[in-house]
Amino acid sequence: MAGSAVVTALKALFLVLGCFMVATLIYTIAVDGLPFRSDLLTPWMAATLVDYYINVVPLAAWVWYKESNFFSALLWTVLLICLGSVTTCFYILLQFLKLSPQESSQDPIYHVLLRHSSKDGMEQKKQHFPVIIARITFIALGGLMLVTLLYTIFTNGSPFRKELLTPWMTATLIDFYINVVALSVWVAYKESSWLSAFVWIFLLICSGSISTCAYIVRELFQLSSLDPLYFVLFNSGYRYVKLSPSLDFSFVNASRELHFFCPKI
Repeated sequence: MAGSAVVTALKALFLVLGCFMVATLIYTIAVDGLPFRSDLLTPWMAATLVDYYINVVPLAAWVWYKESNFFSALLWTVLLICLGSVTTCFYILLQFLKLSPQESSQDPIYHVLLRHSSKDGMEQKKQHFPVIIARITFIALGGLMLVTLLYTIFTNGSPFRKELLTPWMTATLIDFYINVVALSVWVAYKESSWLSAFVWIFLLICSGSISTCAYIVRELFQLSSLDPLYFVLFNSGYRYVKLSPSLDFSFVNASRELHFFCPKI
């Protein structure tokens, strides 16, 4: 019952956010024209775009894991790059709509995160992207954003200035924070404590992709170098299920559901 309520709430959330972003895009184009103009690319707009697209990287990586077809994964990635959080919202909404009634009632977020071909409880054998390369990638991306942020502050001053808040900057920030909502849902699902979840979500809001990369790197260092990279999506209990298919999955579902929906300690 609780799982179904979460599904309904999250479907409504991402539908509303997706429609809100579409309306924002239409309104901004109507009042300020197309965004493909050199005068819009101020130093802080450039830094915001770097921040934005670094946050797109983990979302795109999840899409490539989820999609079993190369062309569908490529299409969704192009849409993520071109349409931003509109694509994020409707892709997530589509994944929730694909859930069976049983999956909706038994830890729906787990089943949304899980690859379609894995739902029989065993991931198909394939070449996995090495964990060590993923660690290096997200350390590099976090470092890139930190350098970009410091450079922009030193050369262009503080971002908290009214003249920087142009219509397209506002639209970009809305786009950015809708993606942050999606990442925050994942963080809240992963964390075992409401306090730690709150702290990480606060950091995501304040520090953007620097915190995204730091969180992912932290999670990657909890995996061994031989683990499949998709283990980072789930908590340690579900990683154990994947490594031990004989474990009673219904028991783990019940335990995880109790943990997710009851107050965290």
